[in-house]
Amino acid sequence: MKKLINAVEAVEEQMVQGLVKSTPKLAKLDDHLVVVRADKKEGKVALISGGGSGHEPAHAGYVGEGMLDGAVCGAVFTSPAPDPILEAIKAVATDKGVLCVVKNYTGDIMNFEMAIDMAKDEDIKADYVVVNDDVAVKDSLYTTGRRGVAGTVLVHKIAGALAEQGASLEEVKEVAEKVIANVRTMGMAIAPCTVPAAGKPGFELADNEMEIGIGIHGEPGTSREALKPVDEIAKELLDKIVADIDYVGKEVVVLVNGMGGTPLMELYIINNYVHDYLAEKGIKIYDTMVGNYMTSIEMSGFSITLLRLDDEMKKLYDAKADTPALKR
Repeated sequence: MKKLINAVEAVEEQMVQGLVKSTPKLAKLDDHLVVVRADKKEGKVALISGGGSGHEPAHAGYVGEGMLDGAVCGAVFTSPAPDPILEAIKAVATDKGVLCVVKNYTGDIMNFEMAIDMAKDEDIKADYVVVNDDVAVKDSLYTTGRRGVAGTVLVHKIAGALAEQGASLEEVKEVAEKVIANVRTMGMAIAPCTVPAAGKPGFELADNEMEIGIGIHGEPGTSREALKPVDEIAKELLDKIVADIDYVGKEVVVLVNGMGGTPLMELYIINNYVHDYLAEKGIKIYDTMVGNYMTSIEMSGFSITLLRLDDEMKKLYDAKADTPALKR
């Protein structure tokens, strides 16, 4: 295993320390892998997300004005425990309450639910939503129902913008659920990643082989196929996405997301086809995001996300955001 690390047991701590040292607008809670806004903003619903490390910049990279107030980092590909989630909730909580944005993985949901129940015992108003945007598989190794993947970033952006404007907890939860209902994602990989603690790749693919519908932890997808031109791969993913929601005549945000080891050159080639495909389908593109937004360490692959917009979501998508990983 080749990794630019010091010690396997120090990866998450040193990563979080390095992140908060990169900007004075972030802070780390003592004794916990929790990143918060350095200047807590009162009078607004606080937004928290989190999960296992290894998906950077998600989620700590989205802490800041207009998006998250806090993020909880578990060990690589491992759900954070209830205690640090509770500490994060307590650190960011305001009189307007806290909304947790949770990806649909069994451990994440269980631990966030426990933390929210403990927060309520301390008279903190808290609630949560579950993101399940992956159209690839209905159930997987770690989920009941669809997995939460790159579309989570758009939930952070839009719900975070409404929270920043001072909306109620119920209103912020409602718009988060509207994003979840209108966002779909599917991904693929041509090479695996290596979890530092494991010391070896999570799966194997032959040189001429790819995994379609893979999860962000390397979970199996829908099929293994011979590698083919990327336009054909993107078409396969897009066909599944547009079959799930009627996007025709609607405006969409396109997110072409790298899995950590895919060059921007290749992501732009993919985006080139995505735009042509959507134009042919009569689907209007409102905005495009290309880059690493929800990764799988150094996995080589990509995902495509489409968010169907309405006027409210457009305004919130365009609203100011100032975070390390996303600015508007």
